[in-house]
Amino acid sequence: MKQCKELLFLIIALFSSVSVQANSDNGSSLFVGADKEVIESVELFEFNSPQEQKRSIDLAKQLRCPQCQNQNLVESNSPIAKDLRLEVYQQIKAGKSDKEVVAFMTRRFGDFVLYEPPLNAKTYVLWLLPLLLLIGFGIMAVKSVNKNCKESS
Repeated sequence: MKQCKELLFLIIALFSSVSVQANSDNGSSLFVGADKEVIESVELFEFNSPQEQKRSIDLAKQLRCPQCQNQNLVESNSPIAKDLRLEVYQQIKAGKSDKEVVAFMTRRFGDFVLYEPPLNAKTYVLWLLPLLLLIGFGIMAVKSVNKNCKESS
């Protein structure tokens, strides 16, 4: 019985550590190191200030390339990503806010360009399915441990 409790505690600790890690992530590890050449091409745009340049690069990292599989605008070398990097630059240069640039991109390409789509009726499954799966696997693990404990007693 003691082994069953220890195993159950271990499973709960494992699930809670995974969820804490997922919640503590600020999203920066979502992006792999971008190609230096691509960042340099973004840096070649003439910005009014270093803050404007950083905003442009950060915003381009938050937007997904519509053509590529799971690459942001900074990582992608596709022609459309280059055009969209230029569009981000031009809008930042024109004084648009980050929200305005994101709104423009989502009007043009839909929520697909966002790495974190908004929580709405269309995306409930996307946001809730991982949580439901985690809860389901946790319940299955607890039942399995309890069943094995009862059989071994």
